[in-house]
Amino acid sequence: MSFPDIAARLHNIAPFHVMELAKIAASLEQQGRHMIHMGIGEPDFTAAPAVVEAAHRAMLDGKMQYTSAIGLPALREAIAAHYLRVYGLTIEPSRIVVTAGASAALLLVCAALVERGAEVLMPDPSYPCNRHFVAAFDGQAKMIASGPETRFQLTAEMVRSHWSAATRGVLLASPSNPTGTSIMPDELARIVDAVRERQGFTIVDEIYQGLSYEGAPFSAASLGEDLIVINSFSKYFNMTGWRLGWLVAPLQLVPQIEKLAQNLFICASSIAQHAALACFTPESQALFEQRKQEFKRRRDYIVPALIDLGFGVPVMPDGAFYVYADCSALSDDADRLTLDIMHSAGVVVVPGLDFGPATAHRYIRVSYATSMENLQEAVRRLKIFFAK
Repeated sequence: MSFPDIAARLHNIAPFHVMELAKIAASLEQQGRHMIHMGIGEPDFTAAPAVVEAAHRAMLDGKMQYTSAIGLPALREAIAAHYLRVYGLTIEPSRIVVTAGASAALLLVCAALVERGAEVLMPDPSYPCNRHFVAAFDGQAKMIASGPETRFQLTAEMVRSHWSAATRGVLLASPSNPTGTSIMPDELARIVDAVRERQGFTIVDEIYQGLSYEGAPFSAASLGEDLIVINSFSKYFNMTGWRLGWLVAPLQLVPQIEKLAQNLFICASSIAQHAALACFTPESQALFEQRKQEFKRRRDYIVPALIDLGFGVPVMPDGAFYVYADCSALSDDADRLTLDIMHSAGVVVVPGLDFGPATAHRYIRVSYATSMENLQEAVRRLKIFFAK
Protein backbone atom coordinates (compact mmCIF):
# COMPACT_ATOMS: atom_id res chain seq x y z
CA MET A 1 0.00 0.00 0.00
CA SER A 2 1.41 3.37 -0.98
CA PHE A 3 1.56 6.27 1.44
CA PRO A 4 1.64 9.99 0.63
CA ASP A 5 4.97 11.75 0.76
CA ILE A 6 5.91 13.11 4.16
CA ALA A 7 6.25 16.86 4.68
CA ALA A 8 9.48 18.22 3.22
CA ARG A 9 10.42 19.85 6.54
CA LEU A 10 11.07 16.42 8.02
CA HIS A 11 14.14 16.10 5.81
CA ASN A 12 15.67 18.91 7.90
CA ILE A 13 15.10 17.10 11.21
CA ALA A 14 17.65 14.44 12.12
CA PRO A 15 17.16 11.60 14.62
CA PHE A 16 18.30 12.35 18.17
CA HIS A 17 21.56 10.37 18.29
CA VAL A 18 21.66 10.37 22.09
CA MET A 19 18.40 8.43 22.17
CA GLU A 20 19.66 6.01 19.52
CA LEU A 21 22.71 5.25 21.69
CA ALA A 22 20.38 4.74 24.65
CA LYS A 23 18.58 2.05 22.62
CA ILE A 24 21.88 0.24 22.00
CA ALA A 25 22.75 0.46 25.69
CA ALA A 26 19.32 -0.94 26.62
CA SER A 27 19.88 -3.85 24.24
CA LEU A 28 23.22 -4.62 25.90
CA GLU A 29 21.54 -4.51 29.32
CA GLN A 30 18.95 -7.02 28.11
CA GLN A 31 21.88 -9.31 27.30
CA GLY A 32 23.02 -9.08 30.91
CA ARG A 33 25.63 -6.32 30.61
CA HIS A 34 25.93 -3.78 33.41
CA MET A 35 25.95 -0.31 31.88
CA ILE A 36 26.87 3.00 33.51
CA HIS A 37 24.76 5.71 31.93
CA MET A 38 26.56 9.02 31.42
CA GLY A 39 24.77 9.88 28.20
CA ILE A 40 21.23 11.19 28.69
CA GLY A 41 20.99 14.39 30.73
CA GLU A 42 18.62 13.24 33.44
CA PRO A 43 19.22 13.77 37.15
CA ASP A 44 19.45 10.60 39.21
CA PHE A 45 17.48 12.46 41.88
CA THR A 46 13.70 12.34 41.60
CA ALA A 47 11.00 14.79 42.65
CA ALA A 48 11.15 16.12 46.19
CA PRO A 49 8.95 14.24 48.71
CA ALA A 50 6.71 17.28 49.14
CA VAL A 51 6.11 17.35 45.37
CA VAL A 52 5.13 13.68 45.27
CA GLU A 53 2.81 14.22 48.23
CA ALA A 54 1.25 17.26 46.55
CA ALA A 55 0.58 15.21 43.41
CA HIS A 56 -1.02 12.47 45.48
CA ARG A 57 -3.17 14.99 47.32
CA ALA A 58 -4.23 16.65 44.07
CA MET A 59 -5.40 13.31 42.68
CA LEU A 60 -7.26 12.43 45.84
CA ASP A 61 -8.93 15.84 45.76
CA GLY A 62 -9.93 15.38 42.12
CA LYS A 63 -7.78 18.25 40.81
CA MET A 64 -7.31 16.58 37.44
CA GLN A 65 -9.33 18.77 35.11
CA TYR A 66 -7.95 21.08 32.45
CA THR A 67 -6.35 24.28 33.67
CA SER A 68 -5.99 27.55 31.80
CA ALA A 69 -3.82 27.09 28.70
CA ILE A 70 -1.17 29.32 30.30
CA GLY A 71 -1.21 27.60 33.67
CA LEU A 72 -2.62 27.70 37.15
CA PRO A 73 -2.65 31.29 38.46
CA ALA A 74 -1.17 30.06 41.75
CA LEU A 75 1.76 28.43 39.94
CA ARG A 76 2.43 31.49 37.80
CA GLU A 77 2.46 33.58 40.98
CA ALA A 78 4.81 31.09 42.68
CA ILE A 79 7.22 31.25 39.73
CA ALA A 80 7.15 35.06 39.86
CA ALA A 81 7.90 34.92 43.59
CA HIS A 82 10.80 32.56 42.80
CA TYR A 83 12.36 35.17 40.49
CA LEU A 84 12.06 37.78 43.22
CA ARG A 85 13.53 35.55 45.92
CA VAL A 86 16.42 34.11 43.90
CA TYR A 87 17.26 36.86 41.39
CA GLY A 88 15.75 39.96 42.96
CA LEU A 89 13.57 40.45 39.87
CA THR A 90 9.99 41.68 39.88
CA ILE A 91 8.20 39.83 37.08
CA GLU A 92 4.46 40.11 36.65
CA PRO A 93 2.74 36.71 36.76
CA SER A 94 0.86 37.82 33.63
CA ARG A 95 4.15 37.47 31.70
CA ILE A 96 4.61 33.83 32.78
CA VAL A 97 3.21 30.95 30.72
CA VAL A 98 3.28 27.42 32.16
CA THR A 99 4.03 24.82 29.47
CA ALA A 100 4.29 21.06 28.94
CA GLY A 101 8.04 21.12 29.52
CA ALA A 102 10.65 23.53 28.18
CA SER A 103 10.28 21.76 24.82
CA ALA A 104 6.68 22.95 24.56
CA ALA A 105 7.79 26.44 25.55
CA LEU A 106 10.35 26.51 22.73
CA LEU A 107 7.84 25.06 20.30
CA LEU A 108 5.26 27.73 21.17
CA VAL A 109 7.79 30.55 20.88
CA CYS A 110 9.07 29.30 17.53
CA ALA A 111 5.48 28.94 16.30
CA ALA A 112 4.88 32.56 17.26
CA LEU A 113 8.09 34.06 15.85
CA VAL A 114 9.63 31.87 13.14
CA GLU A 115 8.33 32.19 9.59
CA ARG A 116 9.26 30.28 6.44
CA GLY A 117 12.87 31.06 5.57
CA ALA A 118 13.55 32.94 8.81
CA GLU A 119 17.08 32.49 10.10
CA VAL A 120 17.80 32.01 13.81
CA LEU A 121 21.37 32.24 15.06
CA MET A 122 22.64 29.73 17.60
CA PRO A 123 26.03 28.37 18.61
CA ASP A 124 27.57 25.20 17.28
CA PRO A 125 27.58 23.16 19.54
CA SER A 126 24.08 23.44 20.97
CA TYR A 127 21.17 21.27 22.02
CA PRO A 128 19.97 19.58 18.79
CA CYS A 129 16.25 19.99 19.40
CA ASN A 130 16.66 23.78 19.37
CA ARG A 131 17.51 23.82 15.68
CA HIS A 132 14.74 21.32 15.00
CA PHE A 133 12.15 23.53 16.70
CA VAL A 134 13.13 26.19 14.20
CA ALA A 135 13.00 23.72 11.30
CA ALA A 136 9.54 22.55 12.37
CA PHE A 137 8.22 25.97 11.32
CA ASP A 138 10.22 26.05 8.09
CA GLY A 139 12.88 28.33 9.53
CA GLN A 140 16.62 27.85 9.27
CA ALA A 141 18.95 27.48 12.25
CA LYS A 142 22.21 29.21 11.39
CA MET A 143 24.83 27.36 13.40
CA ILE A 144 27.90 29.45 14.22
CA ALA A 145 31.06 27.54 15.13
CA SER A 146 31.81 28.45 18.74
CA GLY A 147 34.93 27.06 20.36
CA PRO A 148 36.53 27.14 23.79
CA GLU A 149 37.86 30.65 23.19
CA THR A 150 34.25 31.92 23.54
CA ARG A 151 33.21 29.25 26.08
CA PHE A 152 31.39 27.45 23.22
CA GLN A 153 28.91 30.35 23.19
CA LEU A 154 28.05 33.20 20.86
CA THR A 155 29.41 36.68 21.41
CA ALA A 156 27.93 40.00 20.39
CA GLU A 157 30.57 40.33 17.67
CA MET A 158 29.63 36.92 16.26
CA VAL A 159 25.96 37.94 16.22
CA ARG A 160 26.78 41.15 14.36
CA SER A 161 29.05 39.47 11.80
CA HIS A 162 26.63 36.60 11.02
CA TRP A 163 23.38 38.58 10.96
CA SER A 164 21.87 38.62 7.48
CA ALA A 165 18.76 40.00 5.81
CA ALA A 166 17.01 36.72 6.64
CA THR A 167 17.97 36.69 10.33
CA ARG A 168 15.13 37.22 12.78
CA GLY A 169 16.75 36.48 16.13
CA VAL A 170 19.00 34.36 18.32
CA LEU A 171 18.38 31.27 20.44
CA LEU A 172 20.88 30.85 23.27
CA ALA A 173 21.25 28.51 26.23
CA SER A 174 23.03 29.47 29.43
CA PRO A 175 24.23 27.21 30.98
CA SER A 176 24.43 25.16 27.83
CA ASN A 177 23.77 21.61 26.86
CA PRO A 178 26.21 20.04 25.84
CA THR A 179 29.01 22.17 27.28
CA GLY A 180 27.83 23.16 30.74
CA THR A 181 29.16 26.67 30.07
CA SER A 182 27.36 29.96 30.61
CA ILE A 183 27.42 33.25 28.75
CA MET A 184 28.88 35.84 31.09
CA PRO A 185 26.22 38.43 32.03
CA ASP A 186 28.08 41.40 30.49
CA GLU A 187 28.54 39.53 27.19
CA LEU A 188 24.91 38.45 27.18
CA ALA A 189 23.88 42.08 27.67
CA ARG A 190 25.99 43.03 24.64
CA ILE A 191 24.35 40.26 22.59
CA VAL A 192 20.90 41.51 23.57
CA ASP A 193 21.86 45.05 22.55
CA ALA A 194 23.15 43.79 19.19
CA VAL A 195 19.86 41.97 18.55
CA ARG A 196 17.80 44.98 19.60
CA GLU A 197 19.74 47.17 17.18
CA ARG A 198 18.55 44.83 14.44
CA GLN A 199 14.99 44.62 15.77
CA GLY A 200 15.25 40.89 16.33
CA PHE A 201 14.17 38.57 19.12
CA THR A 202 16.31 36.99 21.84
CA ILE A 203 15.33 33.63 23.31
CA VAL A 204 17.39 32.38 26.25
CA ASP A 205 17.02 28.80 27.43
CA GLU A 206 17.74 28.79 31.17
CA ILE A 207 16.65 25.28 32.10
CA TYR A 208 20.00 24.70 33.84
CA GLN A 209 20.19 28.15 35.43
CA GLY A 210 19.35 26.72 38.86
CA LEU A 211 22.41 24.49 38.50
CA SER A 212 24.97 27.30 38.17
CA TYR A 213 27.98 26.75 40.40
CA GLU A 214 29.93 29.99 40.09
CA GLY A 215 29.02 33.59 40.78
CA ALA A 216 25.84 35.24 41.99
CA PRO A 217 22.44 34.00 40.74
CA PHE A 218 21.63 35.59 37.39
CA SER A 219 18.75 35.41 34.92
CA ALA A 220 18.57 36.89 31.44
CA ALA A 221 15.13 38.15 32.46
CA SER A 222 16.98 40.99 34.19
CA LEU A 223 18.08 42.37 30.79
CA GLY A 224 14.66 43.64 29.73
CA GLU A 225 11.04 42.74 29.23
CA ASP A 226 11.53 42.17 25.50
CA LEU A 227 13.49 38.95 26.06
CA ILE A 228 11.92 35.50 26.07
CA VAL A 229 13.31 33.31 28.83
CA ILE A 230 12.64 29.56 28.98
CA ASN A 231 12.86 27.42 32.10
CA SER A 232 11.81 24.01 33.32
CA PHE A 233 11.01 21.89 36.34
CA SER A 234 13.08 19.03 34.88
CA LYS A 235 16.67 19.72 35.90
CA TYR A 236 17.07 21.80 39.07
CA PHE A 237 13.69 20.60 40.38
CA ASN A 238 14.37 16.96 39.32
CA MET A 239 10.99 16.45 37.58
CA THR A 240 12.00 15.25 34.10
CA GLY A 241 9.09 12.93 33.38
CA TRP A 242 6.49 15.32 34.77
CA ARG A 243 6.86 17.41 31.59
CA LEU A 244 6.44 20.86 33.07
CA GLY A 245 8.17 24.11 32.21
CA TRP A 246 7.51 27.79 31.76
CA LEU A 247 8.46 30.84 29.78
CA VAL A 248 8.67 34.52 30.59
CA ALA A 249 7.56 36.57 27.59
CA PRO A 250 6.92 40.19 26.65
CA LEU A 251 3.39 41.01 27.78
CA GLN A 252 2.19 41.73 24.22
CA LEU A 253 3.30 38.26 23.09
CA VAL A 254 1.43 36.33 25.81
CA PRO A 255 -2.04 36.41 24.11
CA GLN A 256 -0.50 35.01 20.92
CA ILE A 257 1.27 32.25 22.83
CA GLU A 258 -1.93 31.54 24.75
CA LYS A 259 -3.84 31.15 21.48
CA LEU A 260 -1.25 28.67 20.24
CA ALA A 261 -1.19 26.79 23.55
CA GLN A 262 -4.98 26.45 23.52
CA ASN A 263 -4.83 24.80 20.11
CA LEU A 264 -1.63 22.77 20.37
CA PHE A 265 -1.59 21.58 23.98
CA ILE A 266 -4.86 22.58 25.72
CA CYS A 267 -2.76 22.89 28.90
CA ALA A 268 0.16 21.38 30.76
CA SER A 269 -0.59 18.43 33.05
CA SER A 270 -2.87 19.65 35.82
CA ILE A 271 -1.47 17.12 38.30
CA ALA A 272 2.11 18.20 37.55
CA GLN A 273 1.12 21.84 38.02
CA HIS A 274 -0.50 21.27 41.41
CA ALA A 275 2.51 19.19 42.46
CA ALA A 276 5.00 21.83 41.31
CA LEU A 277 3.61 24.33 43.81
CA ALA A 278 5.45 22.28 46.45
CA CYS A 279 8.78 23.00 44.73
CA PHE A 280 8.81 26.43 46.30
CA THR A 281 8.45 25.49 49.96
CA PRO A 282 11.52 26.17 52.15
CA GLU A 283 11.98 22.43 52.73
CA SER A 284 12.00 21.63 49.01
CA GLN A 285 14.29 24.55 48.21
CA ALA A 286 16.77 23.40 50.86
CA LEU A 287 16.74 19.89 49.34
CA PHE A 288 17.33 21.22 45.81
CA GLU A 289 20.29 23.27 47.04
CA GLN A 290 21.79 20.20 48.72
CA ARG A 291 21.44 18.27 45.48
CA LYS A 292 23.02 21.14 43.58
CA GLN A 293 26.08 20.93 45.82
CA GLU A 294 26.24 17.20 45.14
CA PHE A 295 26.29 17.88 41.38
CA LYS A 296 29.14 20.33 41.96
CA ARG A 297 31.03 17.70 43.94
CA ARG A 298 30.62 15.26 41.06
CA ARG A 299 31.84 17.88 38.58
CA ASP A 300 34.90 18.52 40.70
CA TYR A 301 35.65 14.78 40.63
CA ILE A 302 34.97 13.93 36.99
CA VAL A 303 36.73 16.83 35.27
CA PRO A 304 40.22 16.04 36.69
CA ALA A 305 39.55 12.32 36.17
CA LEU A 306 38.81 12.86 32.47
CA ILE A 307 41.96 14.95 32.09
CA ASP A 308 44.00 12.18 33.72
CA LEU A 309 42.54 9.74 31.18
CA GLY A 310 43.82 11.88 28.30
CA PHE A 311 40.77 13.97 27.46
CA GLY A 312 41.01 17.71 27.11
CA VAL A 313 38.62 19.93 29.03
CA PRO A 314 39.39 23.37 27.60
CA VAL A 315 36.59 25.13 29.52
CA MET A 316 35.56 24.22 33.04
CA PRO A 317 31.77 23.75 33.01
CA ASP A 318 30.17 26.22 35.40
CA GLY A 319 26.65 24.80 35.30
CA ALA A 320 24.31 21.97 34.28
CA PHE A 321 25.80 18.46 34.66
CA TYR A 322 27.87 18.01 31.51
CA VAL A 323 31.52 18.02 30.55
CA TYR A 324 32.33 18.65 26.90
CA ALA A 325 35.58 16.75 26.56
CA ASP A 326 38.06 16.89 23.67
CA CYS A 327 38.93 13.31 22.71
CA SER A 328 41.24 14.14 19.78
CA ALA A 329 44.34 12.92 21.65
CA LEU A 330 42.66 9.53 22.02
CA SER A 331 40.74 9.10 18.75
CA ASP A 332 40.08 10.86 15.46
CA ASP A 333 36.44 9.76 15.50
CA ALA A 334 34.34 10.60 18.55
CA ASP A 335 31.40 8.55 17.29
CA ARG A 336 33.45 5.39 16.93
CA LEU A 337 35.13 6.01 20.28
CA THR A 338 31.82 6.25 22.13
CA LEU A 339 30.61 3.00 20.57
CA ASP A 340 33.87 1.26 21.49
CA ILE A 341 33.61 2.54 25.06
CA MET A 342 30.01 1.38 25.30
CA HIS A 343 30.66 -2.11 24.00
CA SER A 344 34.02 -2.69 25.69
CA ALA A 345 33.73 -0.78 28.97
CA GLY A 346 29.99 -0.65 29.51
CA VAL A 347 30.05 3.14 29.87
CA VAL A 348 27.58 5.27 27.91
CA VAL A 349 28.77 8.69 26.75
CA VAL A 350 27.75 10.54 23.60
CA PRO A 351 29.70 12.06 20.71
CA GLY A 352 29.46 15.63 19.47
CA LEU A 353 27.47 14.43 16.45
CA ASP A 354 24.12 15.63 17.82
CA PHE A 355 25.31 19.07 18.75
CA GLY A 356 26.55 20.43 15.44
CA PRO A 357 29.21 19.74 12.80
CA ALA A 358 31.90 22.03 14.25
CA THR A 359 32.70 19.70 17.14
CA ALA A 360 31.11 16.45 15.93
CA HIS A 361 34.25 14.34 15.58
CA ARG A 362 36.47 15.88 18.22
CA TYR A 363 34.31 16.10 21.34
CA ILE A 364 32.22 13.84 23.53
CA ARG A 365 29.64 14.87 26.10
CA VAL A 366 29.88 13.26 29.53
CA SER A 367 26.93 13.62 31.90
CA TYR A 368 27.69 13.48 35.61
CA ALA A 369 23.98 13.27 36.54
CA THR A 370 24.63 9.91 38.17
CA SER A 371 25.95 8.79 41.54
CA MET A 372 29.53 9.34 42.66
CA GLU A 373 29.87 5.57 42.92
CA ASN A 374 28.91 5.21 39.25
CA LEU A 375 31.33 7.94 38.24
CA GLN A 376 34.18 6.26 40.10
CA GLU A 377 33.37 2.89 38.56
CA ALA A 378 33.16 4.46 35.11
CA VAL A 379 36.61 6.00 35.54
CA ARG A 380 37.99 2.64 36.67
CA ARG A 381 36.57 0.95 33.57
CA LEU A 382 37.84 3.70 31.27
CA LYS A 383 41.36 3.35 32.68
CA ILE A 384 41.28 -0.33 31.77
CA PHE A 385 39.81 0.44 28.34
CA PHE A 386 42.48 2.98 27.41
CA ALA A 387 45.27 0.84 28.88
CA LYS A 388 44.37 -1.80 26.29
